[in-house]
Amino acid sequence: MRTPEFAAMIGPARLYPQLWRLLLGILLILFIYIGFFALMLVVLYPLVGPIEYFGWLLKLQNPTEPGPTLFLLISFIGMFLAPVIAVAACHFRGPGTLFGPRGETLRGFFLALAVLFPVYGALGAANWVMSPPDPNLPLDSWLRYLPAAVLLVLIQVTAEELIFRGYLPQQLAARFAARWVWMGVPAVIFAMLHYNPQAGGNAWLIVGATLAFALIATDLTEQTGSLGAAIGLHFTNNLFALLFVGVKGTITGLSLYITPFDVSDGGPLGFGLAIDLIMLLIIWRLLRFVLVR
Repeated sequence: MRTPEFAAMIGPARLYPQLWRLLLGILLILFIYIGFFALMLVVLYPLVGPIEYFGWLLKLQNPTEPGPTLFLLISFIGMFLAPVIAVAACHFRGPGTLFGPRGETLRGFFLALAVLFPVYGALGAANWVMSPPDPNLPLDSWLRYLPAAVLLVLIQVTAEELIFRGYLPQQLAARFAARWVWMGVPAVIFAMLHYNPQAGGNAWLIVGATLAFALIATDLTEQTGSLGAAIGLHFTNNLFALLFVGVKGTITGLSLYITPFDVSDGGPLGFGLAIDLIMLLIIWRLLRFVLVR
């Protein structure tokens, strides 16, 4: 059984639920995102010059510096615009229908932040005691980048939520009653897009943890009938992971600190993922208790 809130959220998607429209929308999203990224590459060329250009592009594969990291985050503006355009062009509905009711979206977002910031802060402090991180960016540089970085992380997580907890679940739920379709399929796609070959034996552990995150975010969306809580959860998680303590071997260009272990180190990362998964389940139940009336 779907919640009444989620049934109302997918109501606009029922007007034009044809699968060919969904497939066309997915292709349009890919076209807009790739096109925006390609445009960024064109603009980048005169900015860095022909001598530095290809070396700079290589840094995008392992963004350990602020410039490449900011570049990657800016590219999510294209991903943010893509579902907004696709939902209008292919399903004749406004971008607000992707989020759910405005009041509930804002309520869910800010309540999630209020709950999660103390929890993530306490978890970060505990991790600091068990495994002190290494310094990365100098504090003055980090503070200089921080305002833009926070805004771009918010854009990044909102873009992903619009697609994987908004557009895809809504359009699939408008056609299929089975939960494994409208909840499971977008979650699996989201998790697989986080597959990192550089993680070695940890790659599938990361995919599994990401899948759990995606299912929890979708459940919060169903319970509240809006993307607010899912965006708040995603924003808090990425804010701490990208800007405070990054895992060495991942996107660490804007991190104040980095872990002493690499993303491919089995023992430390595996233990950390297990703790994170337990905490994620606790956070899920806590958010459900706070958010669901």
